[in-house]
Amino acid sequence: MRGFLLHTLAVMRRETARLARQPMYVVLMIVLPVVSFSFFALLFGQGAIRNIPIAVLDQDNTTLSRKVIRMIDETPTALVACGIQDMAEGERLMREGKVVAVVLVPPFFEKSILSNTQTHLENYVSGTNITVNGLLSKDIQTAVTTFSAGIQLQLLMKKGLTEHQAMAQLMPVRFDKHVLFNPHINYGYYLAPSFMPMMLMIFVVMTTIFAIGTELKNATARDWVETAGGSIRAALLGKVLPITVVMFLVSLVMMIINFKIVGTPLNGSLAVLLVGTLLFILGYQSISVLIVSLLANLRLSLSIGGGYSVLAFTFSGLTFPVMAMWEPMQWVSRIFPFTFYTDIFVDQMLRGTPWVYSLPDLCYMALFIVLPLLCLPRLKRVATEEKFWGRL
Repeated sequence: MRGFLLHTLAVMRRETARLARQPMYVVLMIVLPVVSFSFFALLFGQGAIRNIPIAVLDQDNTTLSRKVIRMIDETPTALVACGIQDMAEGERLMREGKVVAVVLVPPFFEKSILSNTQTHLENYVSGTNITVNGLLSKDIQTAVTTFSAGIQLQLLMKKGLTEHQAMAQLMPVRFDKHVLFNPHINYGYYLAPSFMPMMLMIFVVMTTIFAIGTELKNATARDWVETAGGSIRAALLGKVLPITVVMFLVSLVMMIINFKIVGTPLNGSLAVLLVGTLLFILGYQSISVLIVSLLANLRLSLSIGGGYSVLAFTFSGLTFPVMAMWEPMQWVSRIFPFTFYTDIFVDQMLRGTPWVYSLPDLCYMALFIVLPLLCLPRLKRVATEEKFWGRL
């Protein structure tokens, strides 16, 4: 055991010297991650989606038509950017991407309301961005519903009802919605803690593959293993530990940016987040070791590692819920540590879930750490046989 520790320390000293000598490691482990974290902090700085441009075709041009347009413009999401003369102009603006929706106020809008005849407003939404269109349609519908309720309220009060009686008749059943964990619908709270770990994951994978792959490419793998006294376990542990330490420190910068700059709340356990982050880093390092051991090719390993990392976001459930996926795809989502890590992030940051409910996710992530044990014989072979060296 003492010999194993001494050999591991020897490899760590060798790896630390390599990290200091090669600027690429500084770029991959520190510069690019921090830049990407800062980028997403700025990108989601506003938090909520606001002032989406829409066009309005007012074919009535009366006091009430202008009032409903003003109420739509006052909603958080919609911004009445321009008035148009016909629908052909609205279609052109939408195709050019200058507006996302067109609201049509038909002729005789005010006359129909004053004569107690049903009328309508038409809303044409692009539909290309589900999130934007959902929020925009909801706000426009809310504005029109409020306008309609106001008209009905005035009519009932003119019949002698009090405001309270009129409201009870107008809305006999009131629906109250309570958003528990993100009441302001702040996309920064939701997306920044997702995109930042994704960037951390990508750079962990790239750095780990690069660290082992360059040993094969530059034919220094035998020296690496000999520094460990021929023990591939000591060689691997000594190589990945310095990277683990640096990436964990970088993850702390990620959390500081999340909590202090983006303003994401921490309603749960910071200790669970830290343990989860460490397991997240170790899990993706383990996957990287498996990839480069099997392929023994730096360029191909970087490509496969990058593709695997990007797929993790698709299967994480952030854009399309895992529970709504086809069942085989739900199982596929479990081959990515990112799926479990995002659950921990959301639970501990936003929901304030008791730490015990994050234990299953922590255990699932811990399972990925055993992957290098499955490929140690293969790694030793590619590190000691010259036929695997010198590949791009």
